[in-house]
Amino acid sequence: MATEGRLVKKVEKSRHVLAMSAEAPPVLRVQSPALVEFETADCFGDQIRSMTDIERGIDWDHINPATGPVYVEHASPGDTLVVRVESIETAGQGVMCTGGGFGVLADRIPDLHWRFLPIDEGVARWSDDVEIRTEPMIGVIGVAPVGEPVPCGTPGHHGGNMDTKLITEDSTVYLPVFVPGALLAVGDLHAAMGDGEVAVTGVEVGGLVRLHVDVRRDLRLTDPLVETGELVATVASAETLDEAADMATHAMAELLHSRLGMELHDAVILMSAVGDLQVSQVVDPLKTARFTMPRAVYEPTHGPLL
Repeated sequence: MATEGRLVKKVEKSRHVLAMSAEAPPVLRVQSPALVEFETADCFGDQIRSMTDIERGIDWDHINPATGPVYVEHASPGDTLVVRVESIETAGQGVMCTGGGFGVLADRIPDLHWRFLPIDEGVARWSDDVEIRTEPMIGVIGVAPVGEPVPCGTPGHHGGNMDTKLITEDSTVYLPVFVPGALLAVGDLHAAMGDGEVAVTGVEVGGLVRLHVDVRRDLRLTDPLVETGELVATVASAETLDEAADMATHAMAELLHSRLGMELHDAVILMSAVGDLQVSQVVDPLKTARFTMPRAVYEPTHGPLL
């Protein structure tokens, strides 16, 4: 795929953080626009390849590593970091778990249960009889917040562990910049994941992500946006799903009002007719919801939203 920007050397997965922080030293500095490749470990830090690894013991303090951070020159607080996902390559095996205090049904599954899924030619093999079509996505993508560091397993205004399955190849993530250089970090790939991520995991994999990174100064955000070829989504995270859904809905209404000049009441009526309020995940320390609007509805008369 042809794209602007120069290819920067790959950032190895050994160069990672466990929390997104303004104090984290950058592992790479780039001029925008730029292409950056991130090698990522899975959410378990690549500790688990077989049941033998589980029996040996897992370092639970090394969960959800995010490769980076990358300092983007001239990205300043108030700007928006525009991150287009050029490609996602996943490893050949995924791992999942649930129970043992994790997941929506943790109250009914006292012990932790694991499953390993071989991945080949776009298919994750659940069993001899069941195959899952892979749809690789990025679970953790974010910038440094202001103030206290935020663990990579927690989503927020800065992005982070949004676990939003729209963040896949050819999608674009818009992240508000809070600190100089933005400090972008990426990790927690999934070969497949359903909305909600109810087990507490998707099909967790390591891999290689190529991102096109740029900076915009004409778009001010308080929470992330995701754009695909078909839709635009406002993404919000909060302590409860109700709060997250409310935030995502308000954000979309304001976006239509401010960017397209629609009267607020018209924007809300249109949202109710064709928009979708969706759940991204309900298992992280904060819950994540999104509101999606189909581009084909407003673009013919109003033009691009972003």
